[in-house]
Amino acid sequence: MDLVRHLYYFTVVAEERHFGNAAVRLGMAQPPLSQRIKRLEEELGARLFDRSARQVRLTEAGRLLLPEAREVVARVERLRELVRHGEARTLKVALPPDLGATAIAALVARFREESQGLRLAPAEMWTADQVGALSEGLIDVGVVRHPVTAPGLRFGQVLVQTPGVLLAETDPLTEGSSVHLQDLAGRELLLFPQEGEPGAHAETLSDCRRNGFVPVEVHHGIGLGLVLAGSAVAFGSEVSLPGVVWRPLLGSPLAWRVSTAWRVETPEVAAFAATAVRTLKESAGMTDEGAAPVRQVRRRPAMGFLA
Repeated sequence: MDLVRHLYYFTVVAEERHFGNAAVRLGMAQPPLSQRIKRLEEELGARLFDRSARQVRLTEAGRLLLPEAREVVARVERLRELVRHGEARTLKVALPPDLGATAIAALVARFREESQGLRLAPAEMWTADQVGALSEGLIDVGVVRHPVTAPGLRFGQVLVQTPGVLLAETDPLTEGSSVHLQDLAGRELLLFPQEGEPGAHAETLSDCRRNGFVPVEVHHGIGLGLVLAGSAVAFGSEVSLPGVVWRPLLGSPLAWRVSTAWRVETPEVAAFAATAVRTLKESAGMTDEGAAPVRQVRRRPAMGFLA
């Protein structure tokens, strides 16, 4: 068990006195947070919180632990700061796993070219994990999906990605040049994980329901095997993959908001944020938030496909 990380989660719950609020602050779902607090209690052999339907209170053991936990977390953070100063020429960045190999490669290559002498250490993380890693100083900057609630974090320019739909090449919907969300009724959906992208996950499903698509089942992951098999559809950027066909969604009903995020701004972080904006526009088809297509979706006629 990562004791320091679990102690950090404990201090946040102790400060919020509410598991739901603490989960929002940490950028994660409530069940995993409760499980980690339970794991810490098992590790220490003591109950740390009295839980009721209305409130969460520290036990006597929890009150005794809180100042010590804060000191441990603070000391580890100071050690990390010392190490970061010793590796000032290394920038630790995190990117969404489903950003796409082309976009990730272009971003890494462009930054290395423009920031010679600075070593880039990229990792793939979902937004919720990035929020925790930024708060704990494990990474310097990330690329996250909004909405994000994380006090203490700063965000770069917000870009908008308007995803299309990925279909099996045998799907009848590939016969048209665009797809209405309502046309996907009765299908299963492959989407990024709810725990990793809680805000974007909820917004995406809400937009789907509002436009006539309620998935029969929602699968989570980034592999397109279910799409290839014709068992599900997925949303995302255009890809070149045998057996998969991409089509734009009529009226741009989905809009994923993306930006860089950091806790401490340095010249290296600012340089990466600027490079990310340029590269994501060119390689991932994202646009400035103010220039994103207006989402105007009319209901699909009862018969036929739009060409």
